[in-house]
Amino acid sequence: MEPVPERPNFAKNEEEILKLWEEKDAFQTSLKLNADKPVFTFYDGPPFATGLPHYGHILTGTIKDIITRYAHQTGHSVSRRFGWDCHGLPIEFEIDKIHGFKGKDDIESFGIANYNEECRGIVMKYSAEWRQVVTRLGRWIDFDNDYKTMDTPFMESVWWVFKSLFEKDYVYRGYKVMPYSTGCTTPLSNFESNLNYKEVRDPTVIASFPLVSDPEVALLAWTTTPWTLPSNLALCVNPDFDYVKIEDNDTKKKYILLQLRLCALYPNPKKQPFTILETMKGKDLVGLKYTPLFDYFKEEFGEVAFKVCSDSYVTSESGTGIVHQAPGFGEDDFRVCLAHGITTKTNVPCPIDSSGKFTSRITDFVGKYVKDADKDIMEYLKKSGRLVVRGYIDHKYPFCWRSETPLLYRTIPSWFVKVQDAQEKLVNNNEKTYWVPDFVKKKRFHNWLSNARDWAISRNRYWGTPLPVWVSDDYEEVVVIGSIAELEELTGTKITDIHRHFIDDLVIPSKQGKGTLKRVPEVFDCWFESGSMPYAQLHYPFENKDLFDAGFPADFIAEGIDQTRGWFYTLLVISTLLFDKPPFKNLIVNGLVLAADGKKMSKRLKNYPDPVEVISELGADALRLYVINSPVVRAEDLKFQKEGVQHVIGDVFLRWYNAYRLFVQNVHLREKQGHSYTFNPNVTGLTNPMDQWILAYTQSLLVHTHTEMKAYRLYTVVPKLVTFISDLANWYVRLNRNRLKGDAGEQEQQLSLDALGIVLFTLCKAMAPFTPFFTDYVYQNLKKVLPEADVADSVHYLSYPEPNEALFNEEIERRVTRMQDVIGLGRQAREGIEDDKTKKGGKDAAQEKSKLIPMKQPLSELIIYSNDEQYISDVLSLESYILAEVNVRKITIKREAISSAISFRPIVDQKRLGARLKAARSKVVAAIEALDKEALLKFEADGEMTIEGHVITTEDVSLAKEFRGDTTKQRAAWNADVLILLDVAVDPALQREYLMREVVNRIQRLRKASGLLATDSGVSVTYEFEGEENSNSTEVVEAITAFSADIESTTHTSLASAASFSTDGKQVLGTSTSAVNSVQFKVTLYRSN
Repeated sequence: MEPVPERPNFAKNEEEILKLWEEKDAFQTSLKLNADKPVFTFYDGPPFATGLPHYGHILTGTIKDIITRYAHQTGHSVSRRFGWDCHGLPIEFEIDKIHGFKGKDDIESFGIANYNEECRGIVMKYSAEWRQVVTRLGRWIDFDNDYKTMDTPFMESVWWVFKSLFEKDYVYRGYKVMPYSTGCTTPLSNFESNLNYKEVRDPTVIASFPLVSDPEVALLAWTTTPWTLPSNLALCVNPDFDYVKIEDNDTKKKYILLQLRLCALYPNPKKQPFTILETMKGKDLVGLKYTPLFDYFKEEFGEVAFKVCSDSYVTSESGTGIVHQAPGFGEDDFRVCLAHGITTKTNVPCPIDSSGKFTSRITDFVGKYVKDADKDIMEYLKKSGRLVVRGYIDHKYPFCWRSETPLLYRTIPSWFVKVQDAQEKLVNNNEKTYWVPDFVKKKRFHNWLSNARDWAISRNRYWGTPLPVWVSDDYEEVVVIGSIAELEELTGTKITDIHRHFIDDLVIPSKQGKGTLKRVPEVFDCWFESGSMPYAQLHYPFENKDLFDAGFPADFIAEGIDQTRGWFYTLLVISTLLFDKPPFKNLIVNGLVLAADGKKMSKRLKNYPDPVEVISELGADALRLYVINSPVVRAEDLKFQKEGVQHVIGDVFLRWYNAYRLFVQNVHLREKQGHSYTFNPNVTGLTNPMDQWILAYTQSLLVHTHTEMKAYRLYTVVPKLVTFISDLANWYVRLNRNRLKGDAGEQEQQLSLDALGIVLFTLCKAMAPFTPFFTDYVYQNLKKVLPEADVADSVHYLSYPEPNEALFNEEIERRVTRMQDVIGLGRQAREGIEDDKTKKGGKDAAQEKSKLIPMKQPLSELIIYSNDEQYISDVLSLESYILAEVNVRKITIKREAISSAISFRPIVDQKRLGARLKAARSKVVAAIEALDKEALLKFEADGEMTIEGHVITTEDVSLAKEFRGDTTKQRAAWNADVLILLDVAVDPALQREYLMREVVNRIQRLRKASGLLATDSGVSVTYEFEGEENSNSTEVVEAITAFSADIESTTHTSLASAASFSTDGKQVLGTSTSAVNSVQFKVTLYRSN
């Protein structure tokens, strides 16, 4: 094996591995190796390439890569094709910005062909950058065999999907009130309208509507959209509510409004600035005619409009309880006016153009953008005497997610997929899928499906897959095309591209004598295209039928939680309506990646670090591990911090690297000492408990990993893997460092190296899906000592490791866990921490530091309280490790319950109990505080108790625990299973040993700073004191004299005082001075020339 440098450059090492992958064509080679294995189908949701990848893409891409790598390593053939969303508003919006297009007229003057070709030209604008970033991230996915929604085969399959739905009677054309983007001049789907709500201030108006039968009395209606008032055709009341006719005491004007909403007119109705003349039910008002605010629609609708209707949607929560109805601009308005015979499905006034400006029908405000017309309309009402109250409201309002313009709700002709008719099927198919986390499926997605509306799939745009619908002028004859061949046959034209500018002019002869049929102008919503990707990416059903049938539904997909109403939804709708099947079996939903301050990441605000720079500096593996070992894989949000990536390097990769480096170093040391090393991956007969433990622990880790990966629970897998690496470094390596060096003999060194080698090799394979670069980096060196069967060009060609049943050992895992607990408590006690709860609180830092007893300071005794004989046996079986790690001379066992050394005191949550118990609180609290220790222990074990007839839980009462002994002589620490006491008295012998450890520490630090390796010998060290010698320096000298042999053995040096050492023929390697026992202690390293 090659020597391993002391300081790694993870990012540079990754680039070297990347070159190796490129040289070996590693990804494609891995696909070929598994070509005959069972298929694991993965769908990649297509992003737009008009922007650069961000942390959200990196997160989702990492999740996808982990799952598909794991599937590959567990014996599956996993095709991974990258997809591109090429159509729709994001691309058109870029062209509109370039040319300054404001609407439909600008685009059509420019020419649809020119416009679409410019769109085509920028679709893949950042595709090279995407490929570079995704590849550098370590994600293995096929860019050369990708799919694009703008490719003709893909579009043709979308046509097939649409025709199939049409033939199943799931498609219709109709007028509906829909969210409409004036910035993009197209309607949006319901889920798109929910993507971008903003807090805004809008004007409010209460207008008067005098009754025709009694002009002295006016109905009062309230609205937050004054611009809709010119289109008013009716008023609506709740038939069951109580309404009042009042007379204003000051103006003597008479109004009708909801009794519960008098506050809308009078801030304090109790002062009675009015007189109630009459009370009536809402149903009594139905049919009353009123004088319209404007005359624009009086001639056309006067006979049937301008009357009171009723509907239960009217609430008493705001306004006046009388709702103004503009059927062209509100879903409820549209429904109510249709139900009361005021409008028909094909005749609904909607007097605005595609840019949201009033048409010539509204003569007073023609050409004005509706939102800008609010002030003029209110001024008009004021002059006409119809404005009663004018105000403002702060509320959330939907904006277009692409153009950032406020959405208008308006009637518009559109093509719809009947989703409401299939709600039960959608819910049933959703139940057949498996989601992680489950709550997103059962709550958020289920609720969305249960209230799903028909899906508007057409857009009044240009760059997209055209609707394959040819109609007569009266829309009575409709021909839907399902393939290019079918269109060629009906039009007699050879077709190579089916974008609008290639087929808009094609006509089909009518079979009903209606002349020629022309294509409708709409294109598909790009969500319809992405929802069709399972079929269209394979050009199904025109090609790859067997391949599709074998892989549908997909085994796995993953995207962010924002796709709950997007891609997840459209996939399910289309697959349900086509095949009555879910489109996928397993789904991971991730949360959102936000800036460090919790705000949305913004290029403009520059509130996040450039991901390319983070990868270049810290490496892709660290970034991958940071994002997937976070709440974001549980569909929660992650506040991204670069420091978090840096911590992953320190907490995970450096520990892992150092364990690997130690293995290589000690193999070299063994060889340097004249002993060859042959790695034995099947080592048996291990007797060292730490060897047994780390190998048993490894098998338990593999069982857990396989179980949880099969359940797609990354949030339980990754923390265990990270903890294992920490335990490997902090427990196995730490407690076996001397054995690995050979201090316990050649045989023990061989066994410990084999155990560590097995773990490192297993870890390379087990972590390969998660950290693909570092695992291959380590493997490329490790494989030089591996058996031939385990040697390959890349670790990613190897199978995921299976547990070795022969190495399972629950007993040793239990024993070591208990040993770790005792050692951990011993360290806590040295820090002056009794239990986890005492870590909290704001004690003075200097006081805390003064309580600290350094680990180098030996102590005389560790006392363990436990009445569990198995626990005691387990701990004593590993006594030598506890003595060394806690640094005590002996262990004493007290076979007593831990409660015998602790006092208990109940802490009552007075506020919580007071809110619940009211007057009974005092009596209950007194009873709780009077409980004895046995009762409190029972409460702690049971989790609840009944006091004075009231159930009290651990949320109501916590237990404060304190050590009852002399804290000046003993330190205590405990957990639920065991209590330990440390004798903190220090005698002269213990002090000398402590000083010896300090001296060793200074020499070792200097050896490291001087660049010496553990194998370097022939080194001398001298010591001296700077300043006057005193009793403190005398104590240090006494310690050195008493332990000189131990110091020399540990540091691999010969030791002498500076005064007695001859420097002749010696080369100074390094020198350092630091405080030891409050004196300046200087050490110097020498080597013979």
